Amino acid sequence: MSIRQRLSGLFVGQEELELTSGPIARPLFYLSLPIVITNLLQVTYNLADTFWLGQYSTVALAAITFGFPLVFLLISLGMGLSVAGSVMVAQYTGAEETDEAEYAASQTITFALLFSALLGLAGFFLVEDFLALIGASGAVLPPATDYMEVVTLGLPFMFGFIVFIALMRGSGDTITPMLVMLGTVILNVALDPFLIFGWGPFPELGVQGAAIATVFSRGLAMAVGVGIMVQGRRGIQINVRDMVPDLSYARRLLRIGIPASVEGTGRAVSVNLLLVIVATFSVTVEAAFGVGIRVFSTIFMPAIAVDRGVETMTGQNIGADKPDRAATANHFAAKASFVILAALGVVTFVAAPAIMGLFSDNPAVIGEGANFLRIVAPTFGFMGVTRAYSGGFRGAGKVLTAAAITVLMLGLIRLPIAWFGAQIYGPSGIWASFAISNVLAAVVAYLWFRRGTWRESDLTEDEGEGEGGEESELGSPAAATDD
Repeated sequence: MSIRQRLSGLFVGQEELELTSGPIARPLFYLSLPIVITNLLQVTYNLADTFWLGQYSTVALAAITFGFPLVFLLISLGMGLSVAGSVMVAQYTGAEETDEAEYAASQTITFALLFSALLGLAGFFLVEDFLALIGASGAVLPPATDYMEVVTLGLPFMFGFIVFIALMRGSGDTITPMLVMLGTVILNVALDPFLIFGWGPFPELGVQGAAIATVFSRGLAMAVGVGIMVQGRRGIQINVRDMVPDLSYARRLLRIGIPASVEGTGRAVSVNLLLVIVATFSVTVEAAFGVGIRVFSTIFMPAIAVDRGVETMTGQNIGADKPDRAATANHFAAKASFVILAALGVVTFVAAPAIMGLFSDNPAVIGEGANFLRIVAPTFGFMGVTRAYSGGFRGAGKVLTAAAITVLMLGLIRLPIAWFGAQIYGPSGIWASFAISNVLAAVVAYLWFRRGTWRESDLTEDEGEGEGGEESELGSPAAATDD
């Protein structure tokens, strides 16, 4: 067997996957693997900016350090619409209601672009004040502002691409978004040095050049993604006639999207608030925290991928009126995520100093960072459990439940423990807050899922047909295409 055949065997197209019958492990694996690769490519985006700006100047590197949390926050605010579109497309696909799935996808694209344009315009005028609020000052503030002004104006391109990925995933296609992401990452990596350093005919733009490269690459990716969906040969199809804003449909999207945005925004706000606590300590602790968070974001990729995969499987099986199969998929995903992340936790615990050494040659940073990793690593598996069941809740349309678990874990457990722990135990108290919140959130997610209230949700039912479980949470989901 050739290498090409071996590689192609790792990926199975949407037409070959059966999400509502047959084995659980195989379709979940084939859904999740491209998501892992897509997420790794996303990290490459960030690493490319970090690498080239690190070569440019220390001030430039510090500028994007303050810019990344704000980008995360802005994207999290709009992430809810992509989740709403993905869940609705998944449930309608499972119910074999193609017209409704296409209408949902078309309306999601429309409102995502409108919302991101308004958010980006508002953000353009507020970024400098926000950056100053979280600590950017002196020589760092102007380039950080330049970077974020470009990003905010390009927010519709970034949102458009995120929604493309989500809608395709809801239909069961995770390979096409992966391939589009690969192309845009290559373009971004190639453009960065030309725009940052002013190579060839390009002017030297520094930090602003990195932002332009990112926005341009995402804009092109969005155009390609929309083109793919208009053609309808892969994944879900969108129809131009269905993209006229339907305010009654906007209500449905917001009922799902707002709680989903709360979930994503909660994570972003948590990171920023933890940074405030960490900032009360030395630069060494700040550096250790920054590296540790990046390490976690890489290690948790399999769990995030399973989260998104089980979201799609749950949605399609709820739409197909197979809640028992959805439950089986969730429990399997939780066990698989626990095993995978627990194994990565063992590796991280053993290799913590070496991992930190990849990012810093400062012995103090390596020592504190290794302490951070070793305190949290034994609880990695529990984070996998939380993410798996959160994906199941979202797929069933119980987005408020997923958001509540996130707020509980980060806002009511992690932040208070981090604050008081820092006063008593120093940095180790902050690190311990991660471990404690990981375990408690997993227990809560498991027990909440076992209650079974998520089984009552079906977004494909007409008004009045639901059993009441989701009516109070999302409102009556009358099919917009029946008008």
